[in-house]
Formats: sequence, structure tokens, C-alpha cells
Amino acid sequence: MTRKLKPKGIIPKVTALAITSALVGQLVASSVYAGDTLPYTGESAKGANQPYQHGYTSAQILNWTPESDIYGELLRAHVPLQPRNDAFAATQAYPELSPDTQLFTMSGDYGNAFFDSTPYTNEFSQYLFNYWQYTDYYSYWHGMASAGVPEELYDPNKEWTERYFEFGILNIPNPAYTNAAHKNGVRSIANIFFSDNDRGPQTYKQMLVQDEDGNFPVAVKLAEMAKYYNYDGYFFNQEEVARGVAPEDIPSYKKFMQYLRDQGLYVQWYDSTINTTGEIQYQNEFNELNSPFVQDTALGRVSDSIFLNYVWNHEMLQDSRDHAISLGLDPLETVFAGVEGGHDRFGRWKQLYDLRNNLDENGQPMNSIATLGADFTHNALDEEMGDGSTNHRAEDKYQWMTFVRDRAWWSGPNQDPTEARRNASVDLSDVYASGANWDGIAAYLTERSVVHGSNFATNFNTGHGLQYYENGKVSNDTEWSNINIQDIPVTWQWWMDSEGDKLSVDFDYGPTYEKGARYQYDSIGAFNGGSSIVVNGDLNAENFLRLYKTDLSINAKSTLELTYNKPSKSDTSTLQVGLILEDDPSHVVKVNVPNSGKQTKGWTTASLDLSAYAGQNIAAFGLVFDPNGKTIEDYQMNIGEIRIFDGSAAKPDAPTGFHIAKSLTNTDELVVEWDMEDYSKVKQYNLYENGSYVGGIYDSTYYIKSLKNRSGKLSIRAVGADGRESEPATLSYNLDAAVQDIQVKFNKQGDATVSWKYPKKTKGKEAIEFTLQTEYTNKPFTKTVQVKKGKSSAVLTGLPTNGEHYVLNIAIGKQQPVTATGQLADHQITPYAKEKVTVNDGKYTLALPDLEDWYKIYVYENEVPREFGVTYVTQKFPYIIRGRTKLSEMTFTPASSSSSLKLVIEDYAGNKATTILR
Repeated sequence: MTRKLKPKGIIPKVTALAITSALVGQLVASSVYAGDTLPYTGESAKGANQPYQHGYTSAQILNWTPESDIYGELLRAHVPLQPRNDAFAATQAYPELSPDTQLFTMSGDYGNAFFDSTPYTNEFSQYLFNYWQYTDYYSYWHGMASAGVPEELYDPNKEWTERYFEFGILNIPNPAYTNAAHKNGVRSIANIFFSDNDRGPQTYKQMLVQDEDGNFPVAVKLAEMAKYYNYDGYFFNQEEVARGVAPEDIPSYKKFMQYLRDQGLYVQWYDSTINTTGEIQYQNEFNELNSPFVQDTALGRVSDSIFLNYVWNHEMLQDSRDHAISLGLDPLETVFAGVEGGHDRFGRWKQLYDLRNNLDENGQPMNSIATLGADFTHNALDEEMGDGSTNHRAEDKYQWMTFVRDRAWWSGPNQDPTEARRNASVDLSDVYASGANWDGIAAYLTERSVVHGSNFATNFNTGHGLQYYENGKVSNDTEWSNINIQDIPVTWQWWMDSEGDKLSVDFDYGPTYEKGARYQYDSIGAFNGGSSIVVNGDLNAENFLRLYKTDLSINAKSTLELTYNKPSKSDTSTLQVGLILEDDPSHVVKVNVPNSGKQTKGWTTASLDLSAYAGQNIAAFGLVFDPNGKTIEDYQMNIGEIRIFDGSAAKPDAPTGFHIAKSLTNTDELVVEWDMEDYSKVKQYNLYENGSYVGGIYDSTYYIKSLKNRSGKLSIRAVGADGRESEPATLSYNLDAAVQDIQVKFNKQGDATVSWKYPKKTKGKEAIEFTLQTEYTNKPFTKTVQVKKGKSSAVLTGLPTNGEHYVLNIAIGKQQPVTATGQLADHQITPYAKEKVTVNDGKYTLALPDLEDWYKIYVYENEVPREFGVTYVTQKFPYIIRGRTKLSEMTFTPASSSSSLKLVIEDYAGNKATTILR
């Protein structure tokens, strides 16, 4: 996605040199690239068998099945898309603002990791999105290596131009982010991206291949993938500048998208292509040159919406609105004005994207809004600090800066969504930002809510922490990130009403959290999860902190439980719950928390009867801090949990079917499984090891990266709609009772020699059974071998030699097996197929091989290797390199019609095969 100035009425010619894709659109550092999430090291490093995501080429999409996709079962989202409440203007930060404006957010998930994009891990500094309440669609902007790329090809210490491996054209959503998005009523959107530089020789033509019936097999697979992984649609970014889209392919491209939309998927098109010629030209407005990619005269509706390129002004956005209306389209449904977050730097340069230009004469947005790279608040921190070669964004002590910068982007520089407009006088220098040229998103979009019914629970858990707390005590001292268990975010960060000094509000992550000089509270940590809310300062007038926009019904059994911790000394203050009822939203109903002015000895819970308000709906609620006519210095109150319930949500039953699916004794990893209950009854499952919290998710499986003990008891509890946990399901484990130090070595024939050590108690007294099965294939190979008592090695013969992933289960007697994983020997390669070579007027064009693990193609003319240019650098190579050779280089003309030509294809394992062309 690019930025190119287009004055009104002029269609510029765009050259390849003028294009800078968003993937490389951020500043280039000397040793790291802005936006890349470098691999974590030490205890935070990815586990040896930890599931991680990959990209997909068109061929990989075509060949996709749930069984063949690496880690497929462990990378599915399961939370269903939750309905959102109807808009209620009286509780909006800007009551006059129309709720119909939508936001399409395109950003990273935990960051932009190439081989480390996991659903959860033990690292606090992962970027965690916390503003779902302003978002309608969340799409994922990644560089995602395609399946099978060896991690060894990526050296994070080298320049970004030296990434000599293939990225897929498809990046599907991180399942943890899909779960969090769906929990908040946000659609999760996959990304399809074609670019001369970033995707090398991959082209849209490979995607648009049709079968003999005129169907698009890749589109069929995309629909199947969306259903299996539980995401909601596709964003199309077509930016092959050198060739554009051939005019004859434009109808097919539209039909391809139309098919996906007809399958119930959301489809958005990027403003990049001229409808008549297929050239890449950015309109920066919705007009007759790009609108046929949304609605075509002959085909009808093609896509749902368009993401406009970034260089617009008021007149262009006004014309965009008018053009949509002329087509019978709602501009707030179909036209999204693009904002490129990664180039803003909070006013280091003049803000190019002034959303005031999108307002009509009544102050209402004319079109909806799309943002790219809003996670620059985290990913560009080092560049903002002045040294892009550092990696402070991955250090825990700098995360408070990300949180403040995030609020400046979303709530505005005042850190207050009711005053979200730009403010040059606000001082954000401590986080390397400025409020002079940016209005917060909250100035243009109303807050949304999914909090409805009669039950609601929150621990103010943002989805990561430096520790994990249970009932106010540290359950696990390891830092973590897991957006699966993020609570519904606080609706407003921070909306505090007061006629005196406003108290400060923050998330409290505990004693080891670095919070910056702007915060002065005593760090306590969480009640449950990773964080609590802390309110502190000099309390000299009543302060009302609005927390959640809701549609909660109250009945005779409704109760509110509030768990709080007041570390500051006893005083005359009172804490009250402030209810805004739908029938009288201008009035705050205050429910007193008894004895709340007293200093507490840790966490305490107050139970408040709400039956006096039976028959009414809570439209919003928050907390009131009242000094009762005094000035109370250094006041502090932490809020750890709020539960609203009426007994209608049944406490879940203990989970069933809890068992170990994989026990990896070499690395102390486990994969566990259980039976998943419907989301209406269970919102989350919590896992424990010997009573210590391990992690949580709504799923039927979980990967445990590192057991703290070699033996003990695992347990799992289900969490219901009102926040209560079930009784546990338990199982015992003992890694020391199984074989140890499993080694698998392959010889030249592909036979595997497996060796091991017996556990002390067994000492070879029982027979061992080996079962080896290939994974991620539709036709798995299985081999079972019985080993006599006392032996400590065995040879497995007759195995495939194609490098497939395998699972080796080893069982002593009748014990549960333990598992070793790896890849089989790779000694074979399929030659490049002659039929994939096209010859036209003496020019040879090579199509990309179908071979899954090809790496290089050598082209020899009269035994001399031809050289091929790659993306980003002028250097040429004596071979075609997968993912980096330019598409244009795949067509070449031999020096002579009498020259001999041969191709040598090489795979990742170094195997080679020769094809003689002439």
C-alpha cells in the first residue's frame, strides 16, 4: 500500500521507483527494520515445537486441507462473532457524533514476526491491541514466510534487503487475535497482497486460474480456510506496479472476489488499480475509475468496500461520498478514507491525514475511515527515540511508553476521549510524541459495546502481564502475552469527570512494572490476571471514572461485586459505583461501597444489591471517588474485579475428556486436549500445573511451552458467563516415567536410528513400541515397531525420504506414550516440468514450480549459468531464488537460437534435478 500525491483532476503516471509498499514504508535502520518483531531469546524464545503461523502462496492455497496445514488444529479460532449493542448517543463521549461511521484497522497482531507469530507466549513486551471498541474490521499486516521456508534463511541481524526467502501472498489472522476481535464484535480479515518487490515472482495470475467449468479453485479454498480458521473475510492489495492487471483479467478478478462475497465473507479492495486499463494508479478518492471494483455495471456488487489511498483532501472525500450515493451505495458502508499510521510520527512531520477533511457541513464524517499501521506506536518507538538500531520496543521497561502513545492515537493527545482533538500544548515528549497534528480516533468514531444481558465480569486484564495473579496472589511469576484471555477493554481511556483536579488512571502491572515519571502510584498488580486499574492523586473534588458502555438489564436478583485494594491511608473518602440508567442518562445513580475510605490489607470484595433498580437497563457504569469535602493527598485505589450477575448463568461443569495429546520429554513441552463446551455456557478454559496458572483460551487444545516440574498434576477449569470457574478436571503426568533423551538420526538411505535412555524405575524390563506417523499430509505414512526388553535403540526402515514432518510416539509397556518430532530425511526431488516453460518468439518464460520445497533454479546456457535480478538490490545471482527473483526475470531470451539450455532445480535440502530444454 502506497502513498502518491494526486492533485484533483490529474491521474499521474506511477513508476516502480515511486512506489514504497507499507511493508517497507517505515524507516530503515542500520541493523533492524522498523516494524519487524525480532525473535525473542532466552526464556521468551519460541518453544521447540511451538505452533506458529506461516504465509501461503497461491499453490499452497490450492493444495490446502486442514490435515496438510502445519499446526492447523492448534491455530484455529473458536470464539463466535458477538453481536454489538444498539447505539445510544446519550452515553457517547461525543453525543452528537453519528455512530454509523466505521473503522477498518489494518495492523500487526502481536507485531510483525516472520517465524515467531504464535497465539501466546511468555513475553510481556508483545504489542497488545486494546481498542476494539472503536474498530469494526481488523486486518493483519505481516511479512509471513510461506510454508516450509527454513528458519535458518532468516538472519535478524542482517539488513532487511537480505531476507532471501519467500513471503506468501496470503496472511491469515492470528487465531488469538480473531478470538479477541470476535469477543468484541469485530470482524477478523485476512490479507492478500501482490507486490513486485515484496512477493517476488508471485502474481495474481497464479491465483485467478480457472478450472474447465470456469470456477476458481483458489477462491473455493479461501472460503474453506476462512470457515475452518473462523475468520471473516479478505482484504485485497493488488500492487504489481510493473505489469498491473491485464485488462482481459479484470472481469475474472472481480468474479473471484464476488465468489468470496457470495460465500458470506467480507471483501475489501485497495484503491490501486484503474478499472479500464489495469494500471496501478492511486485515485485517493472513490470515482468511476475504481468504483467498478466495488460495484460493476455488468456484474453487480463485487466487493463490500474500498480502502482509499492516503492523499485526499476535503473536496476529494466529498466527491467520494457523492459518487457512492450516485451508485446507490452508502458511503459509510463502502468508502474508507485511508490513514497511514506508520508515517505520522505524531507530528514529527506535518500530519498529512487530517480527518477534519472528512467532515460534512454538520460535522459528521462523510465516509468511513481505514488505518494502516496504527501499531507504529509500538513498532516505531526506537526510531522515535532517535536510534532505529535499538530494540527497546521489545524491552519490558519501555512498554509504558507504548501504552501512552496508544492512548494518544486512539483517545487523543489529552489521553481523554471526550477531548480527543489535537492539542499542541500537551507535553508528550516523555514518549517521543506530539499532540500538535493529530486528532484521536475517538474524535471521529463512536465507542461500541458488546456488554449486554444480565451478566458481566472483568478483571481489567489487558492480555499480558509481568506475572499472573489469582485472588490477589502471584500464581505464576513468568511474564506472558495471551490476547485470548484479554477482558473486554475499558470503553474509555480515560474519561474522568470532575470539577476539581482529575485523578490519574493507569493499568497496574505490579511491582516490577516500569511506569515512567508521569505515574506516581504504588504498584500492586492484579487481583486476577495481569493488571488492575489504579486511580491515584490528590482527591479534592468528586471524580467520576466512566468505565463501560453497556446494555445490562437489572432484575430482583442482580448483584454487583466489586473487588478493590486501597493502599493509601484511611481517610474520609467514599467509593461508589456510578450507574447511568437508560431511562435517565443525564443522572448518575450512586451505589455506596461501605467503609471504602479505610485502608485495606490487600484485596477486599464488596457485594452491592442492585434490586432497587429492577426493570431498568444500565447504559453505562463507572466509579465515583468522593473526598466528602476534604482534600486527600496521595489517594490511591486499585480496582481488581467487577462482576454483575443475577444467577442466570450456570456455573460450568468440570471439563470432560481432558488428556495429554503430546508429551515431549526432550523439551518439557505438552499439548493437552479436552471437550469444548458451547461459548454461550463457557467463555474460557484456564489451565494449571500443580496449582500454578499456565494459560487460558476458548478452544479444545492448548500448547504448554515449558513445564516447571517433571511430574505433578495438571488441571483445567471452565469459566462461565458470570466469571465463575468450574470445579477442575485433573490428570497426573510424570515425564521421568517415560524414556528420556530420545535421539533420531538418519542415514543416507533414509533409515532412522532411534536411541533413548530408560527411566530409572523401568531399567529395560518392559518392551517398547514405536509408532512413527507423518504429519500434515492427506495420506499419512505409519510404521509401528516392537522393541524387545532391554534394548536402547532401534532402526526404522522403509521410511519416506521427502523431508516430511513426523511424530514418533514411544510407549513403555502399557504406559501413555511420549513424543518426539522432526523431519524425515530428504533425499529426493522432482525435476522441473517442461510443460511449465512457455516459448514465444524466442523468449522463454518459466512458471513457478509446483514443488513444495523448491529453493533455487539454475538456468544453464551452453553450460554457463545465466544471472537473474532480485528485488530491492541491484545484485544479480546465478540462479532464480524463490521469493526474491523479479517476476520480469522469469522471462529471458537466449543469446542464440542454437544455444543449449538446461534447468537445474534445487530444494531446501540441497537435492538437485536436471531438465534439458534443448
